Amino acid sequence: MDENFHEEQFREITTFTPPLYKQRYQFVKDLVGKYKPKKVADLGCADCTLLWMLKFCRCIEVLAGLDVCESVMKENMYRLSPLPGDYLQPTERSLTVTLHHGSVAHKDPCMLGFDLVTCIELIEHLEESELKKFPEVVFGFMAPSIVVISTPNSGFNPLLPGVTLFRHPDHKFEWNRGQFQSWALEAASRYNYSVEFTGLGHPPTGMENVGFCTQIGVFVRKYPQASGSAHPEKPTEAVYKTVFKAVYPSLKDEKYLQNAVVSEVIFTAQIIKQSLLDHLLAEHEEYNDDPTERKSKFQLSMNFLSEDLRKLVVEKNIEPCVNENVVYIPLKTIFSFPKVNQLCGTFERLCKLITGKVTLSSDGSAVIFNNEHENEEN
Repeated sequence: MDENFHEEQFREITTFTPPLYKQRYQFVKDLVGKYKPKKVADLGCADCTLLWMLKFCRCIEVLAGLDVCESVMKENMYRLSPLPGDYLQPTERSLTVTLHHGSVAHKDPCMLGFDLVTCIELIEHLEESELKKFPEVVFGFMAPSIVVISTPNSGFNPLLPGVTLFRHPDHKFEWNRGQFQSWALEAASRYNYSVEFTGLGHPPTGMENVGFCTQIGVFVRKYPQASGSAHPEKPTEAVYKTVFKAVYPSLKDEKYLQNAVVSEVIFTAQIIKQSLLDHLLAEHEEYNDDPTERKSKFQLSMNFLSEDLRKLVVEKNIEPCVNENVVYIPLKTIFSFPKVNQLCGTFERLCKLITGKVTLSSDGSAVIFNNEHENEEN
């Protein structure tokens, strides 16, 4: 009687902050941060929220989602498309995101080669026949380095308000801790994985024996597969339907790298040019406050400066200079800036990437700007 009374009290106070679904996604993100996988597949991706979160992880280069409900994926796949900012500032890593319509009970070669496979609140939605095939598909065929499986702990259900049999009408079953661990250990043993159990959603004080609300198994493959013997039964035909694919702009692509370098070179040259002109103008403002006379002396000084520095420009002097109405910004000066240097790697590569895209001096040693318009304004 007392136990029932306490259980009813727990039903009213059992809440989780943040919500459990956010904690589950964060658990996966933390795992990604620890193991740094390059290729991640989310089985049962549903509304693509986890994939959307993972696309910001810099180590990931390939993301794939699989679900039996095509309409839900299509309603949410826009979240996985590149944004305008991704094109304006491409990252160094490449990223491809793909969504597939299909069942985890079927084998498809597009799901081979992944480092991490996540199955978050998935297995309880599987029919008995699908659950029976699941270990062979995921652990035997896909055989990733790491598999994460989360599922409800049925022992926690009496503490959740409104839960009678299952937590969701589509659940085909819900396991207690003993049932889940028995299934997980058997699968791990059969396919040469180790498994560690943990969970999310602590029970109320005094009910610790119930265990976590969400139980999790983290499977790690014991032995890397030999390339010659991996997936001998690989199917020759795809069974999944690809419903979405996005390739993000990357600096590994020559086109995006060139655009980034050209933009950075022009930006850097503009800053140097403006700094030079501001310095020259400031010097002359000290001598005369009359705008008309200041303009005349400024132009005369620029012409005088060009005569004095003409030879230095030809000799590829590393300092920017003004020659009549033309400002010269040496490429070596631009290359010395960290961002440009990082993008190009070598001076030769800088020259190759900007050829034909930026106005250069006749000998190709400097970026040039026509300064006539600026002179008129000043």
